[in-house]
Amino acid sequence: MQITFTARHFKAPDNLRQYSEKEVLNLLKHSLNIVVCDIVLVKEKINKIAEITIKASNIILSAKETSEDFFKSIDLTVNKLERQLKKYREKARQHSHDKINDVLRDHELLEEETN
Repeated sequence: MQITFTARHFKAPDNLRQYSEKEVLNLLKHSLNIVVCDIVLVKEKINKIAEITIKASNIILSAKETSEDFFKSIDLTVNKLERQLKKYREKARQHSHDKINDVLRDHELLEEETN
């Protein structure tokens, strides 16, 4: 997975960069086909914003969270992405089951017509 890290309006310390990359790598347990990940951290007066976009072979998912701490913002953003990945995976699984059921139903109808 290719990870790009951007810090806006501040110089990100190495521990923050390493933490965000480690958390994003945990997303691989939900989907192995993640190709690119963009991490953007923005510092405002009070708020710390984390925005993460992941691109897989057939989808693009994005999440953004704001809090008073970068670590908390990163955690919340990664949690959002985990939920999105789980939802997408379940929809894909259900869609494939629906296709299989349609093929089986068509096959049964064809057998009934020939008998």
